[in-house]
Amino acid sequence: MPRKSTAREYFESIVIAVILALFVRTWVVQAFKIPTGSMEDNLLIGDHLLVNKFVFGPGRTPVLDAVLPMRDIRRGDIVVFKYPEDPERDFIKRVIGLPGETLEVKDKRVYINGTRLDEPYVHYLEPPSGRSEYQEVTSVDLRERYGPVQVPADKYFVMGDNRDNSQDSRYWGFLPRSYVKGRALMIYWSYESETEDYQQVGLVATVKDLVGVVTHFFTRTRWSRMFHLIR
Repeated sequence: MPRKSTAREYFESIVIAVILALFVRTWVVQAFKIPTGSMEDNLLIGDHLLVNKFVFGPGRTPVLDAVLPMRDIRRGDIVVFKYPEDPERDFIKRVIGLPGETLEVKDKRVYINGTRLDEPYVHYLEPPSGRSEYQEVTSVDLRERYGPVQVPADKYFVMGDNRDNSQDSRYWGFLPRSYVKGRALMIYWSYESETEDYQQVGLVATVKDLVGVVTHFFTRTRWSRMFHLIR
């Protein structure tokens, strides 16, 4: 058998690496950046996450399940999904209501099938107003009172942890199961940045700019959040 040239060996190695990288990104794990404060104080603007895209896979075999365990979506899971009103955009929220459950929000507290849900992860900008439940509902009141509604089959009710600053199922409806991309797994990097910092990277005009970017990397990286598992 003729020996492969060095160039061909390099080419084949690169092709295999690219195929594996595409497979991992498509089916196993993907990076995601937190763009808004809707999940504060648990996830901050500038957190960079790894998303487990395999955990909710539709197919299950004993071999694959042992290597990459799969399971159903559970209440409390923080999921990345295609925004139903614009599927080209990715959103991240926490699963609150499961298919078949009756959900209601009263005085900003969530009730599932009539029982108040314990939510230690929730953050409020303002305390409940204590308004009468018989008042007319407005878009602002949806933060205080919503429902009751029954979650349809194969759909979920998702909400942000920062309840007073989250565009979630209270405003755009239920999340289809098919739109869920995966479960947020881990923060691999967290950076408290200003917009111009990102604009400078790759477009450094002077040595001073370069020093500034490098300095900001060390001073604005939230080191304590790195490799933090998301719950």
